[in-house]
Amino acid sequence: MSLMRVRAAAQLTLPADVRKALKIKEGDYLEAKIIDEGVLLKPVSVVARTHRRREAWKRIEEVTSRVKDRKPGMHKSVQKEEEWIADQVVKSRRRPRKHA
Repeated sequence: MSLMRVRAAAQLTLPADVRKALKIKEGDYLEAKIIDEGVLLKPVSVVARTHRRREAWKRIEEVTSRVKDRKPGMHKSVQKEEEWIADQVVKSRRRPRKHA
């Protein structure tokens, strides 16, 4: 068992053997949960919102690139289509949700 000391601003230093066992490095995040025996620290992944947004758009572009147009020339410009999609997303978020 490793011993830690609470320092200024409630900082803790995880002992090297603990960091190595959990493969934790500087900048990683840990989730703290109160349990009956004390505190459980668990490594977690945190993804920045901008990263998720970029990944979502890449996925949308990938999927839409596979769509074949059955009636060429019937659609608006790409920008108009994107604006329409964004508008539909906003409208769907404004709708009140029905409670079961």
